[in-house]
Amino acid sequence: MPRERATKKQQELLQFIGDFLKEHNYAPSYREIMSALGYKSVSTVAVHVDGLIAKGYLTKSDKSARSIRLASERSDEQESHLAWLQSEIAKKEAAGGNEQEVAVLRQAAEILSKA
Repeated sequence: MPRERATKKQQELLQFIGDFLKEHNYAPSYREIMSALGYKSVSTVAVHVDGLIAKGYLTKSDKSARSIRLASERSDEQESHLAWLQSEIAKKEAAGGNEQEVAVLRQAAEILSKA
């Protein structure tokens, strides 16, 4: 199912967050976003961020400062889990492992790769 399109303001916010993440390796604060994009309040930032989360463009860890991430980016933790799953699949296949176990691992890897 395709994502709902981001509004012009939301696209501007996505671009800012993406550029900030590339430059600093951590997410901008709501106040930094507010200042950079000329919003009048932090609540305006929150509305746009929440909208982008609902549309699937951003992710955010609950109760964690600077935890905004582009949904298209995988975390290091996700990458390591995916690598582990792929190595386990390869080991089980090489050892002629249980087909059902391999199928479950493949399904988990597929889900994680789409996250």
